[in-house]
Amino acid sequence: MPTPDWPDSLLLRQTLESRWEIIREPFTIAMAPHHLSLDALFNLGTTAIGMAAWLQQRTTQTPFFLGLNGPQGSGKTTLAAALSWVLQYLDGWRCAVLSLDDLYKTRAEREVMAATIHPLFMTRGVPGTHDVALGLRVFDQLMAAGPQSETPLPHFDKRLDDRSPTKDWPLFVGRPDLVIFEGWCVGALPETLSALDEPINELERLEDSEGHWRRYANEALAMDYQTLFERLNALIVLRIPAFDKVFEWRLLQEQKLKDTGPQGLPGLMDEKAIDRFIKHYERITRHTQWTLPERADMVLELDTHHRIARATLKHLDQSNFSS
Repeated sequence: MPTPDWPDSLLLRQTLESRWEIIREPFTIAMAPHHLSLDALFNLGTTAIGMAAWLQQRTTQTPFFLGLNGPQGSGKTTLAAALSWVLQYLDGWRCAVLSLDDLYKTRAEREVMAATIHPLFMTRGVPGTHDVALGLRVFDQLMAAGPQSETPLPHFDKRLDDRSPTKDWPLFVGRPDLVIFEGWCVGALPETLSALDEPINELERLEDSEGHWRRYANEALAMDYQTLFERLNALIVLRIPAFDKVFEWRLLQEQKLKDTGPQGLPGLMDEKAIDRFIKHYERITRHTQWTLPERADMVLELDTHHRIARATLKHLDQSNFSS
């Protein structure tokens, strides 16, 4: 079974595999909702063990805010769940997990944006469609939390394409040791204005020919989002082998949602809808995959089989994401 290649200075392979044997059975049970193969479970578990060892060397305060960046379908949410579980099981850490996706503005708010700014803002995802102030408030609450504090963590229902009622948000009780903040553009920097001149795909060419949508999103990313990202103590980036994997893996993600969720709910997408959907994110995804490995504290490189093949602490080859 494939084991991620970790720097020897961080974690010897024998240590990683011995820790895997300690957690293998309970980890398999805990990750059952993610419907992973045995190989994928091993790859995910050993990756989480390595990340946990790295965090133990880096954390100097609690809560420690960890950003986790990766394209759609790359496995951010599953990896965050695995890391949180491993840290709790092996070391007794208290981990809160917050997704950038759960900060989406409500459907009604995006309808207003679509009517007053640009129709493409009806689709959730790009900068400008998140409630950044809500994210900052949650960060502040977790930072100030005491042993008995209750912090509601926002939740967005993607099947309904709307934020869940506040009464249904999960509560994090107490003060976390680690806050994992995962999302497709977490840590992203804005592009230069000249980079926005030419459309990057058919969606931009046909539906944003004058560039108003992408310029507004870029300006939003340059402002409030940076305030949120500056709160992070460290950043980990998932790097995929090529952009076409985003469609392939996002399609698998949607199929899993169809197979495991209640039937007949709105918001589930077919292949054509997914292709259009990911075009909204292509510009920033390519830019982020090109620029963030240079700035990230750790890069996890995925292979074509969706497995984490290597962990590095700095630079990787960037040829697959040149524009």
